[in-house]
Amino acid sequence: MTSVTSLTELVRQCLANALSATLPEAGADPLLRRSDRADFQANGILALAKKAKANPRELATQVVANVVSGEVIREIEVSGPGFLNVTISDEAITRTLAARYADDTARLGVPHAAQPGTTVIDYAQPNVAKEMHVGHLRSAVIGDAVVRILEFTGETVVRRHHIGDWGTQFGMLIQYLDEHPHELDHKDAEVSGEEAMSNLDRLYKAARRLFDSDEEFKTRARRRVVDLQAGEPRTLASWQKFVDESKIYFFSVFEKLDMEIRDEDIVGESGYNDMLHETCRLLEESGVAVRSEGALCVFFDDVKGPDGNPVPLIVQKSDGGFGYAATDLSAIRDRVFQLKADTLLYVVDARQSLHFRMVFETARRAGWLGDDVKAHQLAFGTVLGKDGKPFKTREGETVRLVDLLDEAVDRATAVVGEKREKVGLTDQEVVENGRYVGIGAVKYADLSTSAVRDYKFDLDQMVSLNGDTSVYLQYAYARIQSILRRAGEAGPAAHPELALAPAERALGLHLDRFGETVAEAAEAYEPHKLAAYLYQLASLLTTFYDQCHVLSPDNAPEVVENRLFLVDLTARTLHQGMALLGIRTPERL
Repeated sequence: MTSVTSLTELVRQCLANALSATLPEAGADPLLRRSDRADFQANGILALAKKAKANPRELATQVVANVVSGEVIREIEVSGPGFLNVTISDEAITRTLAARYADDTARLGVPHAAQPGTTVIDYAQPNVAKEMHVGHLRSAVIGDAVVRILEFTGETVVRRHHIGDWGTQFGMLIQYLDEHPHELDHKDAEVSGEEAMSNLDRLYKAARRLFDSDEEFKTRARRRVVDLQAGEPRTLASWQKFVDESKIYFFSVFEKLDMEIRDEDIVGESGYNDMLHETCRLLEESGVAVRSEGALCVFFDDVKGPDGNPVPLIVQKSDGGFGYAATDLSAIRDRVFQLKADTLLYVVDARQSLHFRMVFETARRAGWLGDDVKAHQLAFGTVLGKDGKPFKTREGETVRLVDLLDEAVDRATAVVGEKREKVGLTDQEVVENGRYVGIGAVKYADLSTSAVRDYKFDLDQMVSLNGDTSVYLQYAYARIQSILRRAGEAGPAAHPELALAPAERALGLHLDRFGETVAEAAEAYEPHKLAAYLYQLASLLTTFYDQCHVLSPDNAPEVVENRLFLVDLTARTLHQGMALLGIRTPERL
């Protein structure tokens, strides 16, 4: 792979050199940004002039005189109180894009981050023996996109799925299975996720009924909790059956979501059991945690209840049991000291923000999170229905995730089917594309919204060919593939000597910003920035189509080649960008 220096960086370097030549002691950043008055605007001279006690317009004029434009800058002028408006040459745009196009990897000349580290990301955390619902969607989709974006920048990413696989409810389930040993038996060797969940759901409801109505069963179930926590082999073997059955179901749902979840990345609450006592001992001995009414607690000056009394983080309950805090703190120890992470990332519902703030602060006080390790909760908002209230069924029940995904695929398949004859799609392509469009629609609706905000789940809007939807982007990609197939003997080729039309320039400048956008999205853990970039790219492509016909017989051969080169690079950028969001781009749509 050959890294390509972006146009932004080329201009920044050019202006930085001119600034240094004008004020050698400055070493200043020209503060370059995109502008609607020119290709770029540099605002850094205002601050420099203030520091040097100089007139900003005069200083800007001196800087302009020192600019060595070469092949990059076509025009530079002083504007307003001392801004610099910079226009790039058409040749520089085409040459830079040609260098990106020549990169035969999927990276399009985008360099890796200068100092990549190791991030452990905790996302997609379903519960054993429980159905996944719409509330599980955002952690999975946002987490998967962040993993892909970080890995693209060169970060070493360790995935962790902290599933709920421990707790008192397992005593009830294990005892019931012990007394009804064939409840989780399978009719066939191949078990569907739906069948596995059906088995678990039936068993859970039957065990709950018995637990609520039979005191003797309740006593036996509670005894099983003690056996489980003590690691009694038979009890552990029964517990493992629930975990294994649940994984069949989990994997089927994640496969539907077109996400790879690997077994070795699933380390649930149980994975930290052996560390809990030591975590408590270390906290108590260091004085970070103290005993209060028999419980081991950590107190905070700024966390108080409605009555004004402190609300502690309870690490160990008064009965000796461990809460979520003990597990989360043990996980931090494991991730920092064993996995050598320098960033811990938690993709977890915003409603748990206080819990994580207290856990991170406790870990800092204990010395487990030093200055060299960052812990960050990527908090996300709620999925809402069209009415703006939390998304429920008509009966007020939580929506099953598989039902929601199946409906999205059905709607999308209908949309794809309407165009089948026009495009000439086979039955298999309609089914396959329907899946890609449906799942892509669900993911994009989530990822195009800032994670911390709530968003409305509106399938009609999601599968629309118009507006800010994944279908619009997928259609833009497929449209380019259609043009490339119709191009005949003509092929994409860059021609730097050609003048560019305004729509070509706008498309070219935006294409060059792909790497910068990915870096921004990675740094802030904000996939919506990449989604916004891709939507704008597809919009600029639409304007380009309207104003610059690609295969017109009136075009000179080199114009056709240059425009094919531009649309092909656009397609490759859309394809790679969508892949980083976990969304497929069908060749025909």
